Amino acid sequence: MVRVTIVGSGDAFGSAGRLNSAYLVEAPGATFLVDAGPTVLQGLKAAGRDTGTIDFVLLTHLHGDHFGGVPFLFMEYRWCNPRTRPLGIHGPRHVETRVRKLFAALYEQSALEGTPFPVEYGELAPGTSREIQGVRILPITVPHAPELECLGLRVEVAGRTLLFSGDTMWHDPLMAQARGVDLFLCDCTNFETTEYHLSYPEIAAHAAELGCKRLVLTHLGCEPLRRLGEISLECARDGMTIEL
Repeated sequence: MVRVTIVGSGDAFGSAGRLNSAYLVEAPGATFLVDAGPTVLQGLKAAGRDTGTIDFVLLTHLHGDHFGGVPFLFMEYRWCNPRTRPLGIHGPRHVETRVRKLFAALYEQSALEGTPFPVEYGELAPGTSREIQGVRILPITVPHAPELECLGLRVEVAGRTLLFSGDTMWHDPLMAQARGVDLFLCDCTNFETTEYHLSYPEIAAHAAELGCKRLVLTHLGCEPLRRLGEISLECARDGMTIEL
């Protein structure tokens, strides 16, 4: 069985009090996060998950609401839940530089002293599959912020396939990856707006064509949250668990 916990289903602004992006995947042989927004520890602990079980973190892109929680994980493993085994941090170009700079900005002395456990950084190359601890990851370049490399991630683990859109506008190559997946966690930040993110009307117009077994909307912004009564597709909630 693969269990996915929606640690945070909100946008960058915590609309309606929702936590920032983070998804915990628990499977035989591997436990990992996809994205780790600044509220990741609050979400994990509210859901009753042991932070020490996490083997690695996959980052879709380097906006603060998606990777700002990584330094807090470092501090958790230094002070509250001591760790000695390695932690993997894998993401788009410049992931190591950006994480190190963020750690130094938030906790200067701790960053200088370093962590008592190895941190293993890896860059995910778009279009190239990579296997990490028995988990196969295919990164797909998606259009979101022109100054950053932004990725959607197709993940195969324990006989199940997951697709994480990350933050994106409509992108046919990403949507083609949805066919046959067991779960597609799809950005739905907008309703009226069409910039930088997907909007509910365009997702709803194409939902039947995607071919995924289960579609769940996430990264919900103020526009769709104001109009939940008009949304018929399934929406994520903080703390929600999905068993596959």
